[in-house]
Amino acid sequence: MPLKPKEIVEALDLFIVGQEKAKRAVAIALRNRWRRQQVPESLREEIFPNNIIMIGPTGVGKTEIARRLAHLANAPFLKVEATKFTEIGYVGRDVESMIRDLVAIAYHMVEEEHEYLVWEMAEKIAEERVLDILFPVKEKDTNDDIERDRMNKTREKLKEMYKNGQFDDRYIEIDVPDMSGVGGISIMGPMGDGGGLDEASDFLNNAMSNLFGKKRKKKKVKVIEAKEIITAQEAEKLVDKSKVQQEALSRVENDGIIFLDEIDKITTSSNSSHSVDVSRQGVQRDLLPIVEGSTVNTRYGVVKTDHILFIAAGSFHTSKPSDLIPELQGRFPIRVELDSLTTEDFVKILIHPQNALIKQYQALLQAEGIELIVKEDAIRVIAEKATEVNEKTENIGARRLHTILTHILDDVMFNAPDTSKKVVLDAKMVHDNLDDIVTDVDMSRYIL
Repeated sequence: MPLKPKEIVEALDLFIVGQEKAKRAVAIALRNRWRRQQVPESLREEIFPNNIIMIGPTGVGKTEIARRLAHLANAPFLKVEATKFTEIGYVGRDVESMIRDLVAIAYHMVEEEHEYLVWEMAEKIAEERVLDILFPVKEKDTNDDIERDRMNKTREKLKEMYKNGQFDDRYIEIDVPDMSGVGGISIMGPMGDGGGLDEASDFLNNAMSNLFGKKRKKKKVKVIEAKEIITAQEAEKLVDKSKVQQEALSRVENDGIIFLDEIDKITTSSNSSHSVDVSRQGVQRDLLPIVEGSTVNTRYGVVKTDHILFIAAGSFHTSKPSDLIPELQGRFPIRVELDSLTTEDFVKILIHPQNALIKQYQALLQAEGIELIVKEDAIRVIAEKATEVNEKTENIGARRLHTILTHILDDVMFNAPDTSKKVVLDAKMVHDNLDDIVTDVDMSRYIL
């Protein structure tokens, strides 16, 4: 049973501080996907996703909300900046390339899942292959019943030794794929060719591989490494590629999520020049059919984009969602404004999420056998300094915490292998490292 909206919000709370309105909106959007699958098929195709625009400054959690949502749903996810796209005739990328990229992500996701299911069988096949290389059997030895029985007993003993790792350090020669390309063929194009040449190159290389077989070369490796390589090769052979392809296309069409960042940068305003307006409107008009629902050819098959969930985001400092062309506005019916982060939010971000920054640095230093103890007063001062710098310079939200912590712990991280086994970060250490820099606005622009 999929997660309920409240459960989705609770799961997002483990990683993201605040932004309840945004979490609520994406939770409903995700649950609606399951609801759509329950309605009669005749109506199912008519129910389209409620695409979302997130409005808020950088570093407040827009991307993280979308990424964590996709992880919860085990859905193919792609983040792309709207500024990378332009209409045909301008330097940039073809908008359809984001669908092709999403399909490639989905294919590899599904392929890994299918390989996991056959991994145990692949390991057994790999075991036999490695033993055949280590101890080749002569065909004449298998013709005599007595000799064959003796060989089988020997084989079982060798298997036990193999499983116990007694051959792990031996070197054997195995076949591995030659990554230098198929027949030296490559298709080159100018920068910003829209992704079409890359697609053509992939298609031609795949066709050549299917026609002549993949190029392979001999490589000497230890048995312990050969186990993994050969198991992966056998797992790939056991997987039905047509099923993977079919499931990947279905997953994109029904579960795919595209996070379209910097959408505010392609709005038109009275302040911009006419040529810039033309370019931005061109990007919007190219995006419209993809968001509205169209078919896109990919190397794995044709994809319908009607039910892909699009989550757009932007700071909208100098523009507003109504500056988008009306048709595109209509395809993003849900508008959510994210709050700027406060000092209290920074305190929570530093310690509460499962991937909190303090926990990350503690884990990194633990690798050196060092215990990092961060006092409560230090956390409060770091949060206050982050707020102060964001107010004085550019507001980059929680990303400011990364720069500040990195600066404070620079000496500790550098000298960690030779330092004591306990490091205490207190308010005095924070003040000593930050006060002069924060006071000097010009210096803080460069350093923090």
